[in-house]
Amino acid sequence: MKLPEEGYLLRIFIGESDKHENKPLYQWIVFQAREQGLAGATVLRGTMGYGANTHYIRTFKIESLSEDMPMIIEIVDTKEKLETFFALIDPHIKAGLVTLEKAQIKFYRADKTDK
Repeated sequence: MKLPEEGYLLRIFIGESDKHENKPLYQWIVFQAREQGLAGATVLRGTMGYGANTHYIRTFKIESLSEDMPMIIEIVDTKEKLETFFALIDPHIKAGLVTLEKAQIKFYRADKTDK
């Protein structure tokens, strides 16, 4: 797959405890991205944050270990593909934040050696 030099970054902020059909929502989103043929997806687990549902700061500390840490899913592809993908997942995200921004793609390549 070849990506243009100017692509877009779709960033999705949700909670770790968010679900889709009893599975983690972030996991469902990544599987949907693969099914839709997007270039790739990465899930990052936040160590601290708060959002629209609560202004209580959730943090990954032993004394106040939160079970609903922020999860960030990042996907880079063309604007058109990301807009189509967003329309697919939007009804399934009950709470969170989604951003779409320009991204300058320096390279997108796979390792050609067998592993």
